[in-house]
Amino acid sequence: MPATQENELALIVYSPEFVSDDGRPLDVVLQMERTLPGVRLEWTISKEGQFIPLPHRTTWLARGRPNGRGFPLVCNGDERYLVSVSGWEAAANISSGGQAQFEVHAALPLTGNSIAAAADVLEGVAEGARAFWGHATPFSAGVEIAQQTQNPALDLEAPPRGLPALKPSWHIRAPELPHRLGWLNYWSAAAALAIGFPDPARDADLLSRARRTATGGWVVRLTDAPLDLDNPAHLDALLRAYERFPEIGGRSTP
Repeated sequence: MPATQENELALIVYSPEFVSDDGRPLDVVLQMERTLPGVRLEWTISKEGQFIPLPHRTTWLARGRPNGRGFPLVCNGDERYLVSVSGWEAAANISSGGQAQFEVHAALPLTGNSIAAAADVLEGVAEGARAFWGHATPFSAGVEIAQQTQNPALDLEAPPRGLPALKPSWHIRAPELPHRLGWLNYWSAAAALAIGFPDPARDADLLSRARRTATGGWVVRLTDAPLDLDNPAHLDALLRAYERFPEIGGRSTP
């Protein structure tokens, strides 16, 4: 389930379209368990909000969603420290590059343990899903960042806090191009190449908070602490990153 509360960390990755016998849902779940010690994702949630155990989780995940490609919500069954993840396919006509994409959405508590593990979780989920790009962002900051995506014909107000306007996903020319920035950013090798990262002469600050992944991608942290747009230094870091990467959000032409 996507994050919906201020005390949650939202994690989203965008990946190539779902295929028959796709093993990525199980890979994603296993990566979350690996990077969040003590968390076991062996439950789902009923329409009435009750936890339901999944004694045959692998088979259950393989069955997929009842109304489309992907996998239903799976969680750890602990309402005091709820961790959840689900995935679905976005149709080609609303996806960047005109290609259907498999989206994975997770929510973690915005607490010390999750914050400490967040970069590992994002990397694990992204590489388990074979993602093009993704991010992990506190819910409150994510709401304002989402308001950057605008349809010029319909949205008359400028985005909040002087942030740049971003194009809708279906107006972005390639799936490797990130739609937006977040607190922690996962860029696959293809995405990094598409936006021109890294440039040692211009990216020294970002590289000081970045690490390479096993597949040649990057996890890039904009700020040491979780992104808080009420903090002027955090807002400045976000604005500078948008200025550095005009390809993000479809703001430049090839």
